[in-house]
Amino acid sequence: MDNVCHTLVGIAAARAGLNTKTALATATLAIASNLPDIDVLAFATGIPSVALRRGWTHGVLAQALLPLAFAGVMWMVATRGSGLGTRGSERSNNGGRANFRWLLILSYIGVLSHVFLDYLNTYGVRLLMPFSQQWFYGDSVFIVDVWMWLMLGLGAVLARRGRPWVARAALMATALYVCVMLVSAQRARAIVMSRWVETFGNPPAAMMVGPVPINPFRKAIIVDGGDRYVVGRFHWYPRHISFAPSPIPKNDQGPWVLPAIAQEPDFAAILVWARFPYWELEEDGSGVRVTLRDVRFPRGVAGFSATTYIRKEAHAAR
Repeated sequence: MDNVCHTLVGIAAARAGLNTKTALATATLAIASNLPDIDVLAFATGIPSVALRRGWTHGVLAQALLPLAFAGVMWMVATRGSGLGTRGSERSNNGGRANFRWLLILSYIGVLSHVFLDYLNTYGVRLLMPFSQQWFYGDSVFIVDVWMWLMLGLGAVLARRGRPWVARAALMATALYVCVMLVSAQRARAIVMSRWVETFGNPPAAMMVGPVPINPFRKAIIVDGGDRYVVGRFHWYPRHISFAPSPIPKNDQGPWVLPAIAQEPDFAAILVWARFPYWELEEDGSGVRVTLRDVRFPRGVAGFSATTYIRKEAHAAR
């Protein structure tokens, strides 16, 4: 999920009553809810960020250790600071003092909620890192979900003046929404799979039936048909499945792909992340422009594609 949503989860949880447990409770929840995204430091490297994102800092080892480290940091800030986090609704039940046990609990709540929310979308998360590079996809909630923003934002704002029940209601409504979207995604996938097998006789190599922006009753379909991808739309009301007339060729067996990977290291990095990779080949008189993309993300979205140019004479000399 986006960082606005992660932050709202942390603030809403704090204002639901957790801000009374220890000094710096709200800050701990808000920061911990974003903490796994320290892997944005990948942008400072020369490696495509998608190869590093949602890996080490989102896997089981980080889920166990990041909250411990962060709780220690917040404990030092609270105990060495001068009255930090002790005013107003942030005053804890123990007189505004830091409680390490609660700082640790809140850190775990923040980090684990972050990983779960990231799992929900089509981008995916490598939950077993560093022991496995396998990606897991919830395909249930769009990466920027305005309905979650609305519920959590209203809950956090309206609970500001000592009304924790509002924040609790917002968190419960959000949890219910996520559960409905998970069930909806699972059911929609089963329906599309059934239609595909009925039409073509065999299940596809892979399939995604995932969320789209704003409209929770519509889903995007991507089907791996072997040498091509078939894209389409699923609508709940009225129930309808449609596929685009023109498939997207993978072009992964062409003579230019392996030379392109050897020439451009970014291709290998993006393939670590890609779920539905395909190659675009644009040939001119002197060479071929090779571009690697993923069907999940349209053209023009920065960071999700790479391009190189192979001259024909250089390729012929190999």
